[in-house]
Amino acid sequence: MNSGTKKLTISVRAALSLSAVLAAGIAGPAFAQDATKSASADQKNPTTLETITVTGSRIRRVDLETANPVVTIDRAQIERAGKLTLGDLVQQLPEIAGAATNPAVNNGGGDGASTVSLRGLGSQRTLLLLDGHRVAYQDLNSIPLAMIERVDVLKDGASAVYGSDAIGGVVNFITRKNYQGAQISVDYGVSGHGDGKRRGFSAVFGQTSDKGGITVGVNYNKQDAVSAGNRKFSNPALYNYFGSIFPLGSSYIPNGRFVIPRTVAAASGLSCAGTAANVSVTRIDGTTGATGSDFRCYKGSGAGNDTYNYAPYNIEMTPAERGGIFTTGNYQLTDSVQAYFTGFTQKTRSNYQLAPLPLIFGADSGVILSKNSIYNPFGVDVSSGGWRDVIGGNRIGQYRTQADQMNLGLRGNFGQSSWQWDAGVVWARTTQKGSFSGYYSKSALAAAVGPSYIDANGNPACGTAANPIANCTPVNLFDPAQSVSVLNGLRVTPSSQSYASEKTAYATANGELFNLPAGAVSASIGAEYRKDTSSLTPDYVSLITDPNLGSCQTSQDACRSAQAGSVDVKELYGELFVPVLADMPFVKSLNVTLGSRYSKYSSAGSTTNSRMGIEYRPVDDLLVRGTVDEVFRAPTIGDLFGGVTPSADTYKDPCSGTGYSAGNPACAGASAGFVQGTAQTRALYGSNSSLKPEQGKSISWGVVYDPHYVQGLSVSADLWRIYLNDTIGSLGTQTIIDQCYNFSRYCGLLTRNPQTGDIETVNNTSQNVGRVTVSGLDFGVKYKLPEFSFGNFMLTLDTTYLKSYNREAIAGDISSQYNYAGTYTSSATGGDGNYARLRGIVGLLWNLGDFDAAIRTRYVSGVRFGDTVSTPAGYNTVAKVSDPNTGAQSFHAGAYAMTNIQFGYQFKPWNARIDVGVDNAFDRQPPMLWQYGFNGNTDERTYDTVGRYYWTRLTVKF
Repeated sequence: MNSGTKKLTISVRAALSLSAVLAAGIAGPAFAQDATKSASADQKNPTTLETITVTGSRIRRVDLETANPVVTIDRAQIERAGKLTLGDLVQQLPEIAGAATNPAVNNGGGDGASTVSLRGLGSQRTLLLLDGHRVAYQDLNSIPLAMIERVDVLKDGASAVYGSDAIGGVVNFITRKNYQGAQISVDYGVSGHGDGKRRGFSAVFGQTSDKGGITVGVNYNKQDAVSAGNRKFSNPALYNYFGSIFPLGSSYIPNGRFVIPRTVAAASGLSCAGTAANVSVTRIDGTTGATGSDFRCYKGSGAGNDTYNYAPYNIEMTPAERGGIFTTGNYQLTDSVQAYFTGFTQKTRSNYQLAPLPLIFGADSGVILSKNSIYNPFGVDVSSGGWRDVIGGNRIGQYRTQADQMNLGLRGNFGQSSWQWDAGVVWARTTQKGSFSGYYSKSALAAAVGPSYIDANGNPACGTAANPIANCTPVNLFDPAQSVSVLNGLRVTPSSQSYASEKTAYATANGELFNLPAGAVSASIGAEYRKDTSSLTPDYVSLITDPNLGSCQTSQDACRSAQAGSVDVKELYGELFVPVLADMPFVKSLNVTLGSRYSKYSSAGSTTNSRMGIEYRPVDDLLVRGTVDEVFRAPTIGDLFGGVTPSADTYKDPCSGTGYSAGNPACAGASAGFVQGTAQTRALYGSNSSLKPEQGKSISWGVVYDPHYVQGLSVSADLWRIYLNDTIGSLGTQTIIDQCYNFSRYCGLLTRNPQTGDIETVNNTSQNVGRVTVSGLDFGVKYKLPEFSFGNFMLTLDTTYLKSYNREAIAGDISSQYNYAGTYTSSATGGDGNYARLRGIVGLLWNLGDFDAAIRTRYVSGVRFGDTVSTPAGYNTVAKVSDPNTGAQSFHAGAYAMTNIQFGYQFKPWNARIDVGVDNAFDRQPPMLWQYGFNGNTDERTYDTVGRYYWTRLTVKF
């Protein structure tokens, strides 16, 4: 065979018929489509086709149907989807589950990023590629959308082919090459509420010749914010207590919540409910807080409670502004050697917005209202409770991110043989600067609320007359309106700067070894060296100085750990394709693919991972396929050297109320009658330099059926299963608490507040202790109907059924196993996110002449959510029924279906096209999850939070 070409009949299955459909203009929005055939063979007209490399293998073949299940989104689909970013496009796929982030994530997001969590295994176990090479920055939105020709999604493990992280699957972005001409697009969109406006612009220019070609493009887009206060589902923050729904926000309120001894409260005429030694009081509106009579008992729950509704100040879509430049090109140096390059730079400005700072009183924050303060009406230290800083306004985190990536290489042939070689380098860099407003200097504020006195001039002063504190003015947090100017003088703006780089050198070769009766045996070999470097540098205000407490010079949620480290890996890999049988009775073809990869890490030792794939076609119409892949994930720099990062995690205290037991070590620090007073605790997530790789297997078996008697129909089904051992991660806040309470394990990882008894700190550090098992079924249908006088139609269906998702925080310990299939548990409470049983996209596409249209419905089945309980079998899951006796609640969110509609028209005389569309056309609201949803009473990582959205795009080609 010469130059990698073969004689093949037009029946090369899959893409040929789809290409014809797309050329006819039938393609609609991003309907995922398997690369499978949809036309029968035409044995009389052979066509010469170039061999290509299909995502999932490095061996060049003419067959687009292989053992690997791949979903493809092509350029036509991208343009008609009406999306401005790759994140918006890819995250709609039903193979994605769990808790991948996106710009709708406000609390815990704000950097404008979108990630991919194939099979719900997390973005850290999904590999992103650009033209088959790693994307260094795991943010889909950092890659310019106009740069992409198509997106291949491999729904299978592929560590033997691509290395670490390819566990849940691989997303390979193929860039536009050899483009001739110019294309300019402008885009505008707005929600049905009149907010969330977006503007976009892109331009692509290309020139080709016999010697090569170059493509250059620019892109810009801007997305405005959507306020949570403008959506009914997200405002106010709601709580469901056994069917009784009422507003319930934060216990840190503008008038303050002050925990004082019951006897002190009684001396002020306050008789608060309960028998606990301490009670919470709050200042009465309109009073100055100068005396105890200016306060009343705090009401923390039920109708008319005192909690603070933070919801209106948060946002349901974070604002972002992006711009970048990209280029691809190639040049034929000689008849057998070609130079090529790909590069892009993308800048993003984005921010999150949270309600004003909840200033928590206590030793860790440094804010203890001294009994000797001139403003303290109670005469005792107040070291518990807190105040909502409405004076300082909202907390705003601003990010400035730049992602750069460049690939330079040479490729060519070995003489006149079928063997080709490819060698090159990839360089990538990501920088991010963050600044965070709405905070105070801890030490300065601690001094200002400490002991104070009136000096000789009649002015308030900090300290005592014997030991005054210079440059300090006392602050009155019992009535902060009296200290506005002083508080403003204590404000700080923490900041941080991160840097990451990845340098890769690679060399590969592939071609045919020898011929067997069934065809040529082909092979691919390669070597790769990669070095990753990363650092995070917080400023002095936000730098964590005490890793055991996660504390810094300001409030906990702004604290960061310094991070610096590097990891390098040397790899050798190879693949072998063997055509075993062909053109025999009941064996049209039988092929086997073998592969293996050796990886040696500077930080985690060496590992070898292999794979086997089988393709069996008994007849032309039917393909039976299967793969078995060994998969792994090496610990990242953040896993190894990331330091400690604090998080405010929601938790349920088993020692609260009737659960209290004096002899239980989990209850040490609480007392009889203890009732949990705070919904969140400080969790410390930390790195571990002794981590080793995660190891496991990915298995899939399936069929593709293209009946010749139904032209245009293709049906596919794939069973899949993934299991992973030695998973890297924390045990989980609730898991640690429950393990201590039920089995007296890990009790040293939690501490309680000595004043209130509430759990104050939970220490989570990454470990190789877990196991994950996930399985399911993918089912897809495509049917191009016969042509009608009123147009051409295509029906598409792409679904994933999740049979099981079981995660053991401690491998082999069923008491630490969580069965998540069919449930939702917020990642903020230690859960893994949304694991609806069934997800799917169904679409109908139509075209007639210059007109085309499409309607697509994305479906997510209902989920059970609520409190996690232990089952009689020993594992944990979301409670199936509510039980007032135990306090466990169970709820069900119904199925969610969102429909997008698109209409397009080609103005051929002007080489122009206009598309208009409505996303979420029926304005479907997301399910209400109340307190179990972390942002806006719902799961913003799965459901649409914007509502009906109108968009239009004009494209002109020159």
